[in-house]
Amino acid sequence: MNIFLWVLQVLLGVFFLFNGIEHFTLPPGLPAQMAWMYDLPGGLHLFSGTAEILGGLGLILPGLTRIQARLTPLAALGLAIVMVGAAAWHITRGEFPNVIMNIVVAALMGFVAYGRWKLRPLKDRAAS
Repeated sequence: MNIFLWVLQVLLGVFFLFNGIEHFTLPPGLPAQMAWMYDLPGGLHLFSGTAEILGGLGLILPGLTRIQARLTPLAALGLAIVMVGAAAWHITRGEFPNVIMNIVVAALMGFVAYGRWKLRPLKDRAAS
């Protein structure tokens, strides 16, 4: 279970890190399924991008450094909430494939949060 959680944390952490960076760079020529990013208001780009970058780092760094490891499930929970908000955004636009992806990612984040709170909590350096 620990290895499975780590795989999820790293894959999703990298995903959120790069997706968060895209909120700030908005590269031209995004694929059609990501064209919604051009329509997102600036304040929402700032909020989402910041939350995704910090959350992505929070999935990985506390466990690697074993400093404040309790932040990992909190980062996962925060990203799950961001994904629920993203699903709501896509529902209003009728982008149902994106809604499904947001719900799946939110469920994975919920699993990571539960896994790191109850199933296999990460230990701080001082606690081992």
